[in-house]
Amino acid sequence: MEPMKYLEELMERYPALTGVRAEILKAYEVLESCYENGGKLLIAGNGGSCADAEHIVGELMKGFVKRRAVSEEFAEKLMEADPKRGKELAQKLQGGLPAIALTGHPGLSTAFLNDVDGDLIFAQQTYGYGKKGDVLLGISTSGNSKNVMYAMAAAKALGMKTIGLTGKDGGQLKTAAGVTIVVPETETFKIQELHLPIYHALCLMLEERFF
Repeated sequence: MEPMKYLEELMERYPALTGVRAEILKAYEVLESCYENGGKLLIAGNGGSCADAEHIVGELMKGFVKRRAVSEEFAEKLMEADPKRGKELAQKLQGGLPAIALTGHPGLSTAFLNDVDGDLIFAQQTYGYGKKGDVLLGISTSGNSKNVMYAMAAAKALGMKTIGLTGKDGGQLKTAAGVTIVVPETETFKIQELHLPIYHALCLMLEERFF
């Protein structure tokens, strides 16, 4: 299925999102350009949005609805690297789109919290991992998460592109991110319920484009 068909399917299944269709498309274009040029995605969020960040990594770094087989050339290199394990690796490894959730590094996060400033944990990781051409996706139902906002500032200073996924009135994230998708809900759980189909659609679109 063509990438844009996934977007249209999203609109059909979730009519409430038709008002943010243009922003979802812009977010896809930012991510497409990032991956075309060898970049990676960093994702930051708290609570339920932390779980969403990890969920997105799981869809991008392995097959989602497609089997992303390695190339014949790489399969041969695996066999050369390890004749005993190469065949199995070639059969089971899957193509990935590089993505890192800034939520899954407890050693670093607790050390920075204890030694420096807990509000800057995502910003520190953005500074360490990020480079020009990468993308930071900040997920915040209120749009005002302090640690996400600090990360946004660090990302922009590095020359990264930024995407916000939020709700309510968009909060500070609405103007801080280069592209912000503000879903039309005000209660946290309802905002989160609309975030999932959006990032699923983006992951499906990217998988179709690159695999």
